Amino acid sequence: MGRQRQPGFHARRKARRAAMQALYQWDLSGGSAAEIEAQFRAEQPMEGVDLDYFAGLLRGTLAEVAALDEAIASHVDRPLAQVDPVERAILRLAAYELAHRLEVPYRVVIDEAVELAKRFGAENGHRFVNGVLDRLARELRAVETAASGGAGA
Repeated sequence: MGRQRQPGFHARRKARRAAMQALYQWDLSGGSAAEIEAQFRAEQPMEGVDLDYFAGLLRGTLAEVAALDEAIASHVDRPLAQVDPVERAILRLAAYELAHRLEVPYRVVIDEAVELAKRFGAENGHRFVNGVLDRLARELRAVETAASGGAGA
């Protein structure tokens, strides 16, 4: 029996990818969430993207970036500024989803982040992302992770 996927799964996956790329761009060049969102909508291929989810992820992550960085930093073995910028963007995005998108199961958040890291991150960066998010999920989603037997796979 295959894994049942909710309608819009692929559109949300594309929204996460676009949001991660927008967060990466913000991290390197600055700018407001509104400016980056407008630029992405105008210049990036956004066909099939859940645009509302993309906007919510981007705006929400940037609005909470200091708190997200603090939460992530306690699970990283080096200063966050030394983490690869792609992986930093993925961690911020996933931390936002773990903290604020409770309708998305934590395992889905982690799986999606690991897939982004495999595709866009450094070699073996997905292992780093998985480890950090596994620990962060236990903190941010303690009840959910305990009920399922713990974070990670």
